[in-house]
Order: sequence, then C-alpha cells, then structure tokens
Amino acid sequence: MKMSKLIVTVDSAANLPNVDTFGESDPFCIVEIKGLKGQTKVIDNDLNPVWKEKIELDLGPPLSPDDKLTVTVKDHETIGPDKLLGMCEIALKDLVKGGKSEMEVNAPLQDANKRAVGATVKVMIVYVGPKGKGTGVHYTTDSSPSGGGGGQTMDAEDDDEEEEAFDQADGGGGGGGGGGKKSRRKRNVGGAAKRKTRAKLSTKLQDFQIRIRIVEARQLQGANISPVCRVTCYNQMKQTRIKKSTNSPYWGETFFFNFNVSPADLMEELVECGVFNSRRLRSDAMIGAFKFDLGMLYEEDGHVFLNKWLLLSDPEDPQGGAKGYLKICAVILGPGDEAPSFKQASSADEDEDIESNLLRPAGVQLRPATFTLRVYRAEDLPKMDTEIFQGVRKIFTGTSTKELVDPYLVFQFAGKEVRTETKYTNDHPEWNEELRMGLQFPSMCERIKFQMFDWDRMTEDDIIGTNYIDIPLISAQGDTDKDSEGYLPMFGPCFVNFYGSPREFSELGDQYESLNEGKGEGVAYRGRVLLELKTELGETPEQSKEEIGDDQLLKVQKFLRRRKYRLHAAFSSASMISEVDAPVEFEISIGNYGNKLDESVPPTASTTQPTNAVFDGVHYYFLPWGNTKPCTVVESQWEDIGFRLHSINFLHRILEKLDENIEKIHVAIKAKLPDEEQAQFTIAAIDDLIVMCNKDLPEWEPGQSPANELDLNLQSLRENELKNIRRAASKLREECTSVEEAVNELDSFRNQIRAIAIEPQNSFPDVVIWMLCADKRIAYYRIPAYEVLFSKNEDFCGKFCGKVQNVQFKQFLKSPTVKSDDPKLQIPALVRLMVWLGHEKDENEWHKMQREGNLSVLAETYENEWFIIKWMKNGPGRPAWSDASGRVEILKEKLNPPPGWKWDKDWYVSPELSLFYDKDAGHSEFTEDVYVNETRLPGGAWQDAKVKYTDVKGDPYSDMQSVKLPEGWRWKDEWKVDFNRPCDEEGWEYTVEASMGGYVPVEKMFHMCRRRRYIRARVLAQAAAVEENQPRKGPAEITDPEQCWEYAIGFGQKFHTNKRPVDMVRRRRWHRKMVPTKPGAPCFFNMTESSGDNKALMAAPRMVLLYDNSRKWQLRAYVFQARDLLAGDQSGLSDPYARVCFHTRSGVTETIDQSLCPTWDQTLIFDNVEMFSDPYSIEANPPPVVVEIFDADQLGEDEFLGRALVQPMVKLDPTDPRRPVLQWHPIFKGSKEGGELLAAFELFLSADPMPPTPPKRGSDLFVVPDGIKPVLQRTGIEILCWGVRNMQSFQLMSVTSPSVEFEIGGHQVISDVIKNTKRNPNFQQPLLFMDVMLPKETLYLPPMNIRVRDHRQFGRKPMVGLHVIKCLDEYRTEPLSEEFDAISNFPALLNAHSNERPVNLAPKVETEVTTKAKALVNLLTSLVIDISQLDEDIDWWSKYYASTGDVKKCRKYVDLGYDTLKLYTHSLEFSENFDNFSDFCSTYGFQRGKNLDDDEGNVVGEFKGTFRIYPLPEDLGLPLPLKQLEKGIPDSNPVDCIVRVYTIKAIDLQPNDPSGLADPYVEIELGKKRVDNKDKYIPNCLSPVFGQVFELKCILPIDKDLYIRIKDYDFLSSDDVIGETVIDLENRYLSKFNACVGLPQSYYAEGPNQWRDSRKPKEILADFCGKNYLPEPQFEGTDCLRLGAKTFYLDSFEPNRKSNPHYGPDDERLALHVLNCLPLVKEHVETRPLYSPLQPGIEQGKLQCWVDIFPAQFGTPPIPINIEPRKPKDYELRIIIWNTKDVVLEEISITGEAMSDIYVKGWLAGIDEKQETDVHYRSLDGEGNFNWRFKFPMQYLPTENVMVVKKKEHIFSLDATEQFLPPNLVVQIWDNDKFSADDFLGTLELNLSSMPAPKKKSRQCGVDQLPAYNKDIKLINLFECKRAYGYWPCVNDEKPEDERLTGFKHRIAGKIEMELELLTAEEAALRPAGLGQDEPNENPHLDPPKRPETSFLWFTSPWKTFKYIVWKNFKWYIIGALLTVVFGLLLVLFIYAIPGLTARRMVGV
Repeated sequence: MKMSKLIVTVDSAANLPNVDTFGESDPFCIVEIKGLKGQTKVIDNDLNPVWKEKIELDLGPPLSPDDKLTVTVKDHETIGPDKLLGMCEIALKDLVKGGKSEMEVNAPLQDANKRAVGATVKVMIVYVGPKGKGTGVHYTTDSSPSGGGGGQTMDAEDDDEEEEAFDQADGGGGGGGGGGKKSRRKRNVGGAAKRKTRAKLSTKLQDFQIRIRIVEARQLQGANISPVCRVTCYNQMKQTRIKKSTNSPYWGETFFFNFNVSPADLMEELVECGVFNSRRLRSDAMIGAFKFDLGMLYEEDGHVFLNKWLLLSDPEDPQGGAKGYLKICAVILGPGDEAPSFKQASSADEDEDIESNLLRPAGVQLRPATFTLRVYRAEDLPKMDTEIFQGVRKIFTGTSTKELVDPYLVFQFAGKEVRTETKYTNDHPEWNEELRMGLQFPSMCERIKFQMFDWDRMTEDDIIGTNYIDIPLISAQGDTDKDSEGYLPMFGPCFVNFYGSPREFSELGDQYESLNEGKGEGVAYRGRVLLELKTELGETPEQSKEEIGDDQLLKVQKFLRRRKYRLHAAFSSASMISEVDAPVEFEISIGNYGNKLDESVPPTASTTQPTNAVFDGVHYYFLPWGNTKPCTVVESQWEDIGFRLHSINFLHRILEKLDENIEKIHVAIKAKLPDEEQAQFTIAAIDDLIVMCNKDLPEWEPGQSPANELDLNLQSLRENELKNIRRAASKLREECTSVEEAVNELDSFRNQIRAIAIEPQNSFPDVVIWMLCADKRIAYYRIPAYEVLFSKNEDFCGKFCGKVQNVQFKQFLKSPTVKSDDPKLQIPALVRLMVWLGHEKDENEWHKMQREGNLSVLAETYENEWFIIKWMKNGPGRPAWSDASGRVEILKEKLNPPPGWKWDKDWYVSPELSLFYDKDAGHSEFTEDVYVNETRLPGGAWQDAKVKYTDVKGDPYSDMQSVKLPEGWRWKDEWKVDFNRPCDEEGWEYTVEASMGGYVPVEKMFHMCRRRRYIRARVLAQAAAVEENQPRKGPAEITDPEQCWEYAIGFGQKFHTNKRPVDMVRRRRWHRKMVPTKPGAPCFFNMTESSGDNKALMAAPRMVLLYDNSRKWQLRAYVFQARDLLAGDQSGLSDPYARVCFHTRSGVTETIDQSLCPTWDQTLIFDNVEMFSDPYSIEANPPPVVVEIFDADQLGEDEFLGRALVQPMVKLDPTDPRRPVLQWHPIFKGSKEGGELLAAFELFLSADPMPPTPPKRGSDLFVVPDGIKPVLQRTGIEILCWGVRNMQSFQLMSVTSPSVEFEIGGHQVISDVIKNTKRNPNFQQPLLFMDVMLPKETLYLPPMNIRVRDHRQFGRKPMVGLHVIKCLDEYRTEPLSEEFDAISNFPALLNAHSNERPVNLAPKVETEVTTKAKALVNLLTSLVIDISQLDEDIDWWSKYYASTGDVKKCRKYVDLGYDTLKLYTHSLEFSENFDNFSDFCSTYGFQRGKNLDDDEGNVVGEFKGTFRIYPLPEDLGLPLPLKQLEKGIPDSNPVDCIVRVYTIKAIDLQPNDPSGLADPYVEIELGKKRVDNKDKYIPNCLSPVFGQVFELKCILPIDKDLYIRIKDYDFLSSDDVIGETVIDLENRYLSKFNACVGLPQSYYAEGPNQWRDSRKPKEILADFCGKNYLPEPQFEGTDCLRLGAKTFYLDSFEPNRKSNPHYGPDDERLALHVLNCLPLVKEHVETRPLYSPLQPGIEQGKLQCWVDIFPAQFGTPPIPINIEPRKPKDYELRIIIWNTKDVVLEEISITGEAMSDIYVKGWLAGIDEKQETDVHYRSLDGEGNFNWRFKFPMQYLPTENVMVVKKKEHIFSLDATEQFLPPNLVVQIWDNDKFSADDFLGTLELNLSSMPAPKKKSRQCGVDQLPAYNKDIKLINLFECKRAYGYWPCVNDEKPEDERLTGFKHRIAGKIEMELELLTAEEAALRPAGLGQDEPNENPHLDPPKRPETSFLWFTSPWKTFKYIVWKNFKWYIIGALLTVVFGLLLVLFIYAIPGLTARRMVGV
C-alpha cells in the first residue's frame, strides 16, 4: 500500500480569549484528521502564542476532497478538564485537486456553538501523496472532467515543420461527456427499444484491439490555431501530428490500442478525443473534447463507428456551444472479428453534411446538467475489520465496539467520482448527504457506479460491494408519435442492494474480494443503501456535497415502512453431492435474514438438519431424507414493493407465453408442416399476445411502499408499450402475408417487451441458498425474489413460486477471470425444492400447496455424553443437552412451547436416517476384508495375536468363515490374500506396535506386530435389486433408545453407528412434535446462557414434511452414441464412458477404447427409484437426468469431458404406446462445447405389467431396443483420398510414410501407403469405396473418423493424427444410375443468350483474305476507334480505380469503355460461392494430444480429400450406381508451376514503432524460397502502396502454402512481422473454378488489358467441359459455338461493340464470353486479412493482392503486368500578391490614427515552407501594395488529386515520410510589430483542385465566396485552368470579448488581390522567375509597388516621419508654437528695450 502523510506546522495564534481567573490562558493546539491527532507544547500565560511546531500525521490511503483538518486550541488546566479557546475546520480539497501540495491558512476560531471568538490560528499544511501520484490525486469532485491542459508554448514564427511530441506528459484532461447519437435504432412499435441495456459480459481475459482513425476536423474555433488531436483510451494516450495554422486540419492517422482484459472491464472504460491548440499554454490549450464509453461502441452494428462526426465542446464552459467537429472511425476487434474498411466516403467534401452524421441525439444540444444523489442511510453491512485492537481497547477502557466497519459510499460516472463522509465503526450509518456531480447532457456514458468502501487506516480501503445502474433503465427519450413522454434520469428514494463475497470475516483476508468489485456474480448479500437520484438541467454545481434538509428527511420516512414476509422452502432431494467429510446442510436466506453464521440477526428455521451423505452406488452421494423432507422458513421485514415486482412477473409471463408460441412455430417450420397448420400456430400466437397485452398492469395498493416519480413514469411507459404492441399485433393479424414475416414481427415484439421487463428499483434482496459442510460455505444458488414472490393474481405470481425446481448449485471462484481450481467442474449438489415468498398474512397459501405431505414442527435437542472410564453426562466444551452445533444449551425439561403452540406427543429418540444405511448401500459389488494379526517377543517366533481377526481400524472382527453373506448377495470368489498393497511376498506388513500403525512391507528385528489382509468380493443378486440403496432398518422399527447412539472421536468429527475403541463421545437426537394453537404464532424458544450473564438466546425448531407413502419408479436410459468429444489422451483420443445420474441413483456405461465418437448402444435401467411426490407433479416437472462423460485412465483420476442435462419422458402407465426418440443433446464442459450425446430417457411409474426389458449384449449389458435404435440402410461412401500435408514430427521423427484409415459405424477402409511425403505427398490410388449399413435418417448418421498412421521400421504403425467429421450430410447426393446431361447444372449457360442467330448475320469463317482485310474494314466502319484515342497515360491503376468506382482518378479509362475487374473485400476463397475452393477436395486438420483446455488448437497436419454418400440398392444382385468421383481426377504426381504474386497495397496495418507507425515491406515465402522488397520499404506508413510483382517457381503439392508477410523494417534489430496471410495454391490449382488465372471480361491480344494466361479461352473451355461432364464445345466458323444442344453467337454477346485494334480473334472472344457465363474466377483483386502469431485471431490489417499460377505443362506465361505505383509530377505554383484591400486596422498610432503594417505570408499545407512579402508600412485605409511573387515547388498526382509530400518527421529520422495530402494553399495577412510578436489579421485556405473562383472587383469579394460559408458557389480546379486572378477574402474566426452581447459572426479581415499560376517543371524551366522581385524578374516582370508616401518605417526615415506624421497632424500646433515663441521673444525684447527707449525719450536722446 502506498502511504501518504500530512505535515502540519502550527505557527501561532492571535487574540485568544482569556479564560483563567488569575493570569492569562495557557494555550496549546491540537490538530486532528481521520482519528489521528497531534499536539503542540503548552505556552504559559500568553494570548498570542507562537509555537512553530511541526506535526506529521501518517494518513495511510490518500486524501479525499471531503477530508477536513480540525484545529483546536485549548487552555491547559492542571486540575480539571482543559478549556476550549476556539476551534476551526480547514478543507483540504485544494490539496487533493493537485493544484498545489502545500497551503498556508490563517483561520478564524469559533466556539462550540460555531460562533466567532475573534481569535485566529495560523498553520502551514504540506501534503505528501503516495509515491508516483504527485500530490495524491485520488478523487475528482469538480463538476467537469479534470485536466484541460496540454501542449507547449510555440511562437508563431517557429513552425517550419510539423511537431509530433506535443507534451504527452501533462494535461490531457477535458472532455465533456460528449454528445449523443443522432437517433437510436428504429423500432416497429413503442419506445422501449430506446431503453437498451447492456447485456452481461464475460469476465474472462481475452485479447482486444481498438482502432481509432482520426480523419479530420472542421470549424474549429480560434484564430491562427495549430491543432493537434489527442486520443486517450483505457490509460493509453496517442496523438496526431500538429497541423499548422488551420481551422480545418486533415490528419488521416490511425491509432491501435491492444489490451488483454475481460469484456466486462473493457466496456466500462472511456475513450476521450480532445483537440488542442499547440500554440497556447497548457492552461488554455484545449479547443474541445468528446467522451464516450467503449460499451457504446461495442453495441453498434459490427462494433464500429464509420466516418462519424463528434461534436466538440469545452468541458469548462458547457454553455459555450459547439467548438468544432471531429470526424473519426473506431472499431473494437476481438479474436475472429474482421476489421472493417475505414475508407473515406467518395462524396465530395463540400457536399458532406456534418449534422446528418453527428454523434449526438437529434435536435438536442449539449447542456450542462447536475446529478444530485441523496444518500440517506445504509444497513446490514458486514464486518470488515479485525477484533484484535478492540480487545486491547476493552482491556484499557472496559468498552469495545462490535460494529467493525467504517463505511463510505463512492458515486462514479463518466470518469468522475464523489464520495460521502466516512462513518467510523458503524454498520448502519446515516449519512444524510447530498452529492452533486456535473455532466453534459445527454452523455455517452450509460452506467452509474456505486461502490461501498470500508476505510482502513493502515492498508488500502476495502470494497464492501459494487452496484451499477444503467441510465437507459431510469430515463426515457420519449416518442411523440407513440404518445410516450420522456424523462430525465431519476431514481428512488429506494434501497440499492450490494452483493459480493461471503459475509463472514476472516483475519487472513477475503480470498473472494474480486466479487466485491462487481466482477462476476456476487454470492452473498452485503448490505444496502437508501438512495435518491435527480437530474437537473442548467448550471453545473459549485459544491460537490451538502447535508440534506430536515424537510426532505421527513419526506423519505414513509419509504422506510416495513412489512413482515415469510420465506418458505421445502426440500425434496439432494443428490450428486461430492464426497464430504462432515454432515451437509442447506441454508436459505434473504438479505441478512436466515444467515446462521451472522449473530446480528435472530435465529430462524433457515437450515435443514445436518445429514451424512450416502453413496449412490457409482460416484456421488445423496442425502437420505426418506419420507421426512426438511423445510425451512425465514421471517423477514422489508418494504412492500409488490407493485414493482408483480409488474416484472406479469411481463415475464407474457414473454414466456410468447417464447413458447414462437418455438412452436419454429418446430412447425422445421418439420415442414403444411402451410395451413403453420398459419394456425402463427394466428394462435398473435391472439395470445393480444389477449395478454390487453390485461392491466398491477397498480399500487394501500399499505405498500409509496410509488416514487420513476415508478409512475415506468408504469406509463409500460402501458403505452403494451398498448402499441397490441395495436401492432392486431394490424399484423389482419395484414400478414407470410409466416416468416409474422415470426420476424413477433421477435420484434418480444425484444420490446424484454426491454421493459426490467425493474431498476428492485430493493428486494435475492434469495440465496447455501450448501454448508461443517459450518463452511462450499456452494450457493441465487434466486431473484420476484421469481418466488406470491400474488393472489396468477398473472402476477412469480415464475417458480410454490413450484418444484431443480437447482444446480454453483461453486464460487477466487476471481472470475481465473479458471476453476477443480478441473472436473463438478456440480456441488443438485437439489430439488420448492420456494415460496409472501406476506405473513398469506402464509396459508403456502400450506395449501403442501397437499402431498404433512407439515410438522419438531423441537430438537441432542443428548451428549463423554467416555471417561464410563459414559458420563458432564464433559468439556459442550453442554449435556444442546443443539446440533453444541453452542446453545437446550434442556428437555426446561423447554416449554412458545406462546401459541403446544406439545403434541412426548419426547422420542429420532436417529439420523443416514446412520441406518449399511456400508455396502448403493454398491452393486462390495469387497469384504479381514485382517489376520500376529505378534512376537523380541527374538521370538511369530504367533497369533490376542485379537487375531480385526478390521482395518484394529477393531475386533469375526473370523473369515464366520462372515455372513447378507440377504440378496452372492459370493463372487473365495477368500484370498490381497497382494495389491505394500506387503512382502506372503502378504504380510509389519509395525512396532499395532495401535501405532505405520505398517511397512519389510520386516525388521524391532517389529513386534504384523498383519495380512484377506479379501472376498460379493455381488448384488438381480432378484435382490429391489432392496438396493435402502436402509437396513427404519427409525420406526427401533424400540430400544440405546440403539440410537452415534459415536465419534470428538464432537467435531463425523459420527457413525457402531462404537470403536477410539471413540470418546456419543450423542443421540431427541424430537418432540408441536402443534399451533394460534395461527401465525412464532415458534422460537427463548432461553438464556448458563454462563450467568443472562444473555437472551433464541432456538429454532425443525420443520419437516412427512410423507405417508412413496412410489417406485423405473428409469431407462437409452445411451446410443456420442460424437465430437474432447480428447483426453495424448494420442488425441479418449476412452470415454458415460455416467448417468438420476435422483439418488447413478450408473455407468461400458468404456469404449480410443474413440472420440463412441457407440455404446446401451440401456441403463434404474429400478425402484423411490420418490414421494405426486406422480402428476413429477410428470409435469420430472427430475433431470444428468449425463457426464469421462475419459478412463489407468493411472490417476478419470478426466471429465463434459456434461449434458436431459428431461426424461414420463409414463404414468407402463403400457403407454409412446416411444422416446433419440435426440442429440449438447455436451458442455463449463462454457466450452464438448460434443453431442445421442440418447433418450424413459421414466415409468412402477406397475404391473412393466414393459419387457431390452435384449442383452453379453451377460449383463442391455442394448438399445429396436424401435428406438435408428433404422439402417445400405449406403455407399466414395472417398477421394488425395494426400496428406504439413505433417509434423511424431516422437522426434518425421512422418514420411503415412496411410489413412477411414472408420464409420464400426466399418473401416485403409488407403495405400505413401512412399515418401517429401517427394510426393499424394496417394497413388486415391479412390476408395465403402459398402456399409448406416442410419437412414441424417440426424443419426455417425461421424467419420479419419486416422493417419506412419509406417516405420520394425512394423511400427503409430497413430500420428486424427480428425472427426461430425456431420456428413453435406456430402449426401443422389445416386447416378446412367449418364446425364450436366449442362442443367449451370443455369447461367441456359439463360445466357438465344439459340437463334441474330438477323441478317451469316456464319463467319476465318480466311486469309478476311484476316488481311480486317484493318481496312475497321477503318471504313462508322464505329472505328482511332488508335490515337488510346491515351498513353492509361495504366493498370486506371483499371483498378475504375473497378472501385473512383471515376475521378480514371476518367479517360472509363470513357474508352475498357473492362473492369472484381474487387473482393474478402479473401478470394471465401468470396461468392467458391467455398474455399473445396469443390475438388476439402482440407481437414489432424489433431493430436489433449484438447481439454481452452487452447487455440493442436493441429499437426492436414488431410486432402472428399466424400460422396448415397443409398445403395438393398438387393445385392442389382448393379451399383455410377461412381461420382471417378471422372475428372487429375494426375496425382507433382506439377511444376510459376507463381506470380501481385501485391497492390496494405490497409490499416498494426504499428510496430514507438512513433505509432511502421516501415512495411513485403516478404513472400513459398516452400524453401523467400523473396522480399526490403530495399524498397516504405517508411512511416500504415497504408503503404507496394505495386510490385514477385515471381517464384514451385512444385505442387509439395510447396502448396504461399505465405505473404508484411514486415516492419528495423535499422538495428531484427525485422518484426506485422501480419501474414496464407494461400493454399493446391486448392486453387485443383479447383474447377479455374482459380489459377482470373478471366477478364474481354479478350485482348495486346494493349493495357492484354490476355495474361498461358492458355487461350478455347483451351480453358474444353478443359472445363471435360471435368464437368459437359459435351465437347464445337465451333462453327469463328462466331458460333455449340455446346450440346445450346448454341452461342458472338454477336449476341457483342451487339453494339466498338471495334478496337487490341481485340483478339473472334473464336477466342466467343469462348471467353461463354466462360464468363460459368461460375469461374474472374479477373480480380482480393483483400486478405493479416494475422500475427502474437495475437491470434485479431486482424492486423489487410492486404490487397492477387496470385496467378502457371503450370509448366501449359507453356511459358506472358510477361507480368506492370502495377508500379503512379509517380507524382513536379509542379511549381507561382503566386503574385498584387494588393490587399479593406484590411482591418489593428493598431493606433501615437497620433491616434488607425493603421496597420501589412504583410502577406503563404505556404502549402503539409510542406510548410513559408514565404512572406515585404511590409507595407502605415496603411491607413487597409490597402497594401506588394507586387510580390511566391514560388512553391510541389509534387502532385493529377489522377488522384493529391499532393505528395516527402520529408523527415524529425532530425533523427532515417527516412523521409511520404504523405498524400490535399493541395491546400494557406495565405495569411499579418500586422508587423518590431518590438513584440506580429499580430495575426486573417487567413485564406484554398484547395487548389477545388477552390472558389475569384472576384474581379474588391467590392464583390465577401465571406460568402468561401465554401465553408456558402455551398452554392462556383469551384474551379487550378490544375485544369492553370491560372486564376482576382480577389479572395481573408477571415478571422477569433471571437471578440463581447461575443455574447454582440452576437458572433465570422468577419472579413481583408481582401487579397493575387494571381495563381500552376506550371509543370518543364514549363517552369522554360519560363524562369525569381522570388519576390528578385532576378530573374520575368514572366511577368514585377515593378516595385507604388505605395503612398505615407508608407515608410518611421525610425529609418526621420524627414518623412516629420513630414507625414508630425507636420501633417501637428502643423497648426507647430505654427502656433512658433508664432507664440516669436511673439514672446518680441515681447521680451520689447519689455527689455522699452525702459531704455523711454529714458532716451525722456532725456531726449
């Protein structure tokens, strides 16, 4: 356990109150959390103390956000208690959230009444979380998902290449619960289909692969963003590349996530797709996110999302609306699943409607919502903590706590969780808390999880239990068309039950604790919690929890009302019990009531009496209850929710009836009954459904628990659903036209009813029946309470209420993901019982059901004695009179009847019935043994011992001659010494002292005793079989109570009847019957312990059903055969026998050696089976027959192979003429299929006369009688034994000389021996024939066993492989008595064309003249095609794209009308009707060794062959039919072939590099040859295009398997295999489908579609006719072909053909047309899945390829087809930026003018080599002048409309990655800043192949010109028009701050006048041009722009700055200032000069 701790530094306190009378307070501080305390020192006489003390508290588990630190300041008192000065609580949620690891708090103090005292305390808190968890983030209480960051800071200029390492360590949160589906699957009726719930999933570990393809994003919000997408799946995170400066990035990247988990765990995990802006800081990097759980994806068709758009939202701002759209593809793949293609839809991007394919509910926007969960109380929680510390506490304090559990509840949804407070030492806590959790509604997550934890201080918190609630069950979307209103998720107030491991606490830990986590079925009730859930739309919550108000607590009190219930159970039998060492008892409980091991509940009569099991005669044991059947009753109190449970029962009643009727219809269809009878069954089913749906649902009744809001909504929903089904069923009855249609509709109705037949508020705990042995729980069975709940209305009553049911107990495992420790998967017990649950007032209904027996209540006590010299009453450890356990003293004389009861009779001894069974009970053969004992003195001779004859335990025994033979038995042989034991050659074994034991076979001098064992076998005589398995004497026959003692060594041991010398205790049981005097009175005895503490105890009486008489039955088990059993031996076979168990009896068949398909043909008869039930009830529900199959082993225990459960046919009258029918019953070993059993069973009520017994085989085996055994007929089997393949070595030697044995129904035929498989693995005589008697009915046809033996030296012939063909029905054919016309087998030939020649056409005869004149005729005709029209650019890829429908990439090819090929989406052999090319022969895998485990298989070789089965004439004198496999058999010698493998491309490969990519190349292996294209590997690609041909030579069938591997190139290590596929070339070569080379549509002698087979069409046609019984083709001229009676004309196939110089001869074309009418392989490309040995069964990608096979005997093949990938062409894009207009002015100059320093930046997206213009400074009107040229070289594929970009991912990359991207041009307008980052103004993104046409004038340019805002605009292709000139708008998507006030609208940031010109590389070389205005400044010549004089850089032009800035704006100020200065100077001069002038004037100077 990772520990955490809290470090609290108590700094000081201020202004503390003075509470001392003298002096000042003496304060000290206490800090406390989770029961942990720390204290500072005391500071005397100080009201402002300073402690500066550090206190460390070891917390154990991490903090939760609800934890609080309590700080208390007290005044120290020497005498008396310390006084409180103040206290406060400090919330620690800021530490838990991870924002910081420490906090400083100056908290105000309060008094005990929460009033401020004016003082403060200052503390510093440091939280140290568990190692590896940072600050201990463990809980999430925010209303939105945690995280929300990620990314790294990037400058706008520093983005020359794409970044890939986008901070994968931090951030990554976010996501907001996602949108929803646009619409759920449409249903026929009602709204229940919307309430889809997740089925129970397996908890077994298995491999899964999740593929998520991030395609693109659209309309991302933000300006100049560089988005990156991050995908998080089950704790794995992957991310895409960063796309620079775009709001519509295209990624096209696929991520693979591999897991080995259980489906149940995987489907609960979340997938989060978040889009981030890599330019931003982590705090605001997220643009939007979307979450969904994998369970939602798994429930989709094919477990796949294809091209789905996700609505992105900001989890921190739920009301912010959509943040963009993300397109993804996702799929979940398990073993054997086929991966779908993630191919992009072919529609144009601009035509795609995002809204129509958006993953959210239609018309519903994401809205913030709050889950409000009210947690009231819990009850019945189990003990979870040890009592050790409680004992210590009791020693020191005198008190202890019995409620050893510290519970808290965790509420989890969509990855978030909130928890309640912890209630310490409380098993019935009352939280009364309201938990709140924020979400975005509707959410993609569909399950709410509740987990109850027990807080532990030192260890990790333990899980008490787990429960889930499915959102669809507690909410509804509504359907206005069906009058169904929806409602938000709601629940309760209602109790939620928790289940898990057994309640009993163990100091050693809970070994079944995984059950508490919700994994697997919980085996025990572990408490329940009262909850209420509400959903509120609106703002997310600010606080995660608060206390519930008193008003609400008063409202919920009415839901706590309880009523008394009684749970009754009557046990009829208990059988198939494994051997046990102690008495067995059964306990029935509901909730906590009835649990005998729980001391918190009062005792009840919940258990049966402990009973010793008795052997059943073969293997199992049973409990001998006889005519005394135990009953149990449990009294409990629960809230009455009958109206809920009765509704479930009513809906289940409808389902049962509907299932029954649908099954009848299916049986009628399968039996091919007349249409009228099928229609009658259908109409009856519809009528029953209408009647049942017309009934009313149960309603709430007074006295029941109040109905909450969800109950009312569910009631309305169910009523509407039934009404709609009734209406639809009535319409179906009137309008239905076929039975199939009706069955489909009935299936739909059934699914709709099943969807509403689930009660989410079932607070009634399940009934649990336990099997106990020595107070240890060993098995269980759970029954939902509603299944046994009683109602007076039969329609509302539980399915099994008061009805007999057969319960097969279950063993519980330590973990559901781990295999059982018991390899035999035994049934712990098979119990037959009745269960009833109902109100106490309805208990009489249960008693009325007990019509067959008398219910008795018995007081019980045990008399105990000890042997101390003599038998004494007083002894240690147990009272003299007690209950069965010995814990409660029960004295007969002090036991008084409870009130309302009285004694019926006196006490009597009632011994247990099992004690009266003899030791040979149940045995048909028994061995008596006697030991002869001798002793000697040291050195003396051996002499008889004092007790000469003893048994094995040393007890005295009679001598051998005195052993009496019991009645009904006979001796099998004489007495003899047993040498089959450790003894010497005389049979003696020696020891020192006989009482000590320890016998050894070798005599020593110190041995004083020896003994010898004599044995004699006896068998049960047939006449005495009636007494088999019966007690030797009944209890009623015992008159002496002294005979009723049972003895044992100690009271904890097993008791027996006869006393032995070592027995020290004995007991006997006393009973006394009680009868009620007051109905319904409790029957429990009150008493006190004798220890003196007067603790009240309760004792429960026994309840039994007493039967007056029994009936004898006889079971006949007709076990005929089994097939396809599991192999239990290393040879791959088994030695099977069947063990048949019925009631308390069992028997076995004989063992069949070395067979997987044994034929026993045996009848097992069970006579005198005693049953006490009424015959009619047994007829209605008989006990099941259990058949177990075992493999007999000479050494060790027999291995279990499987089990089948069958219901017998019951006959109350033995003369009943009905006969049982043999049927195949499935055999299962756990969940694994283990074959089938052909058997039937009859159960007779014994009466005279009984049917005659079947005939015997041998002395004691009965066979299956005629009439039941299958009818045989003479049958012929043709066997094509072609050869063996890939035989693995056996016993370290190769299998080189094999032969094959074929065995069916006991008949066998053997092939010849292959001399050497390495030279020729085929048989020289491949045809074999068998004439055998086989069952006439296909159902009973035995399997075919195929064994292969290797012929070795010294005559050894070991079996090295085995295959069993389970069913031969597919090989059945009709016999052929004469030659037949096979053309009728090819309907395509018959329907091809008319037999008449087209009008005015004469036969064409090919002559020399016509041959020479062909060219002239073709030139003169009007339909001639000029050779110049054949474009040189046409290649094979044109044909490929024309076949895929991608016309844009092959327009010229399509216009010329050339042929296409077939593109198969699967492997060729599994496409169309090719059936794996097994028409000539099939492939069967040989197996060897055991297959008992869940392994993938153990195939050790293959057999090639096939079969034909048909009936033969019964008269042996009649001729046999024609052999059907003789014709068309090729030569079996090896054939030399040339094989060409055309590898086209791979799709969605599994990545093998850490980068999430791979470097794939192809490797071909054929025989011992390997070739590859490793030197041409394709770096960093998951969908590479190979386009390469591999040619190899081989010899078939030696080199039959072609391996095509895709490997990942690694520079340093060995190359890894990504995936491989295997092609069987031999099957293709031998197939009649002509799979060697595919047939084209037309025959061309030359050209791009030149004929590529080494044989011409005429040769292929002739060969096909010869192999398929068709007549030889006859040509009449060159345009007419006769095939038997069918005639074909060339002009009928080519009525309007255009002449083409590439066409071949007419006759070859005609032959090819006829071949194309046949089911032959056409020219094709197949798509093969790739698999890896590391993940078998999980597809690793796909490979498109095809294979051509050219046998050498047909000549040299033509040259291979050139399929090299298309090469991109070099282009140069030239852009001239002329001007910009209307650019937004972002800056304000110092003079107050709006202006911008404009420049333009441009690049090609993906290449990202950016170019910039110069700066147009000081644009005052938004106009910029540039005359600037950009040049962008690029590679482009015109035919595929993609730009090819090759560049290295990062500096350490070895190779450049090739990407195919759309040719997007990005042009941006920026504002230049010299002292800060440049400002982004606007952007323009153009797809050069589909770009908007420019406007000629700037005033016409607007945002509607862009396709993102207007879909109706004209688009042009620059690669076609080569040049474009005009104005385009630049836009800015960044939202202004006042967006919500002004209403946001995309704004134009400016208009660019530019010219785009596209040139090829050759044209660019002829017309050179420089960048910008550099030389060569040509094409065209660019003059410097004529910018206004106001455009300049201010600090480089001071004069212009003064002229155009200062002077222009401040000239009047300057002039005024100058004038002012001049005037001032003049004034100064005037003032300065005036005195002198005045003086002069005055003096006259």
